[in-house]
Amino acid sequence: MLTVATGNKAVAAAVKQACPSVVAAYPITPQTEIVEQIAEYVTSGELKSQYIPVESEHSAMAACIGAGVTGVRTFTATSSHGLHYMHEMVNWAAGARLPIVMANVNRALGPGWNIWAEHTDAFQERDTGWLQVYVASVQEAYDATLMAFRIAEHESVLLPVMVNLDGFLLSHSMQPLQSVDIGDFIPPIHLPHAIDISDPTSYGTLTGPNDYFRLRWDIERSMRDSVPVIRETQEEFARRFGRKYDFVEEYRCDDAEVVVIAMGTLGKEAEVAVDLLRREGLKAGSMRIRWLRPFPRIDLSGKEVVVIDRDYSFGFGGVIARSLAATEGVTPFSVIAGLGGQEVTYDDIAGFVRGRRPGEELWFGVNGHV
Repeated sequence: MLTVATGNKAVAAAVKQACPSVVAAYPITPQTEIVEQIAEYVTSGELKSQYIPVESEHSAMAACIGAGVTGVRTFTATSSHGLHYMHEMVNWAAGARLPIVMANVNRALGPGWNIWAEHTDAFQERDTGWLQVYVASVQEAYDATLMAFRIAEHESVLLPVMVNLDGFLLSHSMQPLQSVDIGDFIPPIHLPHAIDISDPTSYGTLTGPNDYFRLRWDIERSMRDSVPVIRETQEEFARRFGRKYDFVEEYRCDDAEVVVIAMGTLGKEAEVAVDLLRREGLKAGSMRIRWLRPFPRIDLSGKEVVVIDRDYSFGFGGVIARSLAATEGVTPFSVIAGLGGQEVTYDDIAGFVRGRRPGEELWFGVNGHV
């Protein structure tokens, strides 16, 4: 069915079809519309879920953990400081190997207080053991949420998945949405270590030196095992519903001499910049990284690289630029742009490419526009 919806409404629509047994909800701008829409589905009877309005984001994740250990499907949503208020329980969710799905509407962190888009909120959770995917359209927000449940609950993964969408730029933007009849695309959940009251077991929280590292390795093993599961899920989604996704979305890269790398809505804006640069005679292309964890392998050999980070790790640099320099051996021109919702147009992106200086870092609007 073709409709028009916001990114938030698209996520809620996908959650309704995935039919989680428990939804834990706490409002925060610009995510609130997701849990409000889900509440309407539950009230109307369209979604048969236990809807738990909790007193904080920390409690929202705790509720999902408490429900998840019984072996049922769970969902929650948050943003920015709400995500960080969850931080302790975000680690617990991964450590307990619970396939919770959470939508995070990317928003800047204070101080100063800011409700607009930035990726630093989710990037600061990148080492917790959660899979993370970043979307760039309303349709992709819907599709990625559906796939997140299937990926998280796969027996080779059993790790939580965070679906990230840019605050306001996507969460509140109206775009076409083609919903699907998912059929059996998301199989029934089976958690092998779920609590079973017919087989009582004692659970302890203290793990000694002889076992703790094994639990850490088990998360990493499953993160690596998630790669073929993600690939298979995306391929099956394409076969069933006609929309194709990959770890990285490439645009006009086959003969490109310089490639722009970005995430989220900036990745889509970069495609327009590429078309502009092509008309000027510059062989440009763009790559939009969708999966931050597991981090994709990208072939950038023989190409100049311009990375636009809507994030920053103080004392280190743009997270994507530095990650690519470490894993791919490239020397990118690192651009820090879009923090706190700072406007970045395709003209700006084209300017970054024209004035690229490999190995250097540019803070857009601070040390000069290229």
